[in-house]
Amino acid sequence: MAPFEALYGRRCRTPLNWSEPGERVTFGPDLVTQAEEQKSYLDKRRRPLVFEKGDHVYLRKGVHRFGVKGKLAPRYVGPFKIIEQCGPVAYRLELPPHLATVHDVFHVSQLKKCLGVPEEVFDTSQIQIEPDLTYEEQPIKILDQKQRLTRRMTINFYKVQWSNHSEEEATWEQEKFLQTKFPGFLPSTSTEYVNQF
Repeated sequence: MAPFEALYGRRCRTPLNWSEPGERVTFGPDLVTQAEEQKSYLDKRRRPLVFEKGDHVYLRKGVHRFGVKGKLAPRYVGPFKIIEQCGPVAYRLELPPHLATVHDVFHVSQLKKCLGVPEEVFDTSQIQIEPDLTYEEQPIKILDQKQRLTRRMTINFYKVQWSNHSEEEATWEQEKFLQTKFPGFLPSTSTEYVNQF
């Protein structure tokens, strides 16, 4: 008598006896094709994340505690510089001294690419600050133009470089907004601007 049978008063049912051998053969191909089909749906949207040494990335907070907690806490902290690639999916980051207790190697799923890192320090004494601690941005130049077609009309967008900002920080603004807020800044017609290029 087996110990299981002596303890429970019945024979042990193992997963080996739950289905007949013939049933396993018929279930196998269907399960494989369904799994491959689901995998193909996911692979269409998935792209491999590859970073280079020297890139800046944001770090997902996840289970780590990085200061602020709660609903409104940021999901990512950083940016941090990548020192080296430790494996096909692991990267070592250059962490600041206050995060010295955190291990500096992270999986690629915990990282998010940082598109722009401000490298130059701006002198804030040149900005004229209002009494309510705001300041007025002025457009300097138009870098690019594009049009968005809707069902009823065409909307013009201009890529504008603002005062106290570099070209990398330029924003896309609607023509209507620029005409009302900054009259005289835009060319008289959009064709005049397009002909400049």
